[in-house]
Amino acid sequence: MKNYVDVICLNQKNGKIKPLCIVWDDGVKYPIDKIVQVINAASIKSGGMGLRYTCKIGLNFRYLYFSEGKWFIEKFD
Repeated sequence: MKNYVDVICLNQKNGKIKPLCIVWDDGVKYPIDKIVQVINAASIKSGGMGLRYTCKIGLNFRYLYFSEGKWFIEKFD
C-alpha cells in the first residue's frame, strides 16, 4: 500500500524538483539530509511507477516516489 505524504520541495530553474522535507499526516516534518539517487523506477512493494528519490533521513534511507503529481514513500530494506 502506498503511503502518500506531503513534501516541501524546491522547484529549480533548470526544471528539476528537489524534495527538502517530508511532512506526515500528524504534521511532523522530517528534513531530507541527502538525496543519494534519482531514477525512474517501479515500486516493488506498493506498485506504481515514478521518479524515485533515494533519500537519507537521519540515519535511515527511504525511497520517496513522485508519480502522477503525488508523493508516496516506502521503506528501504
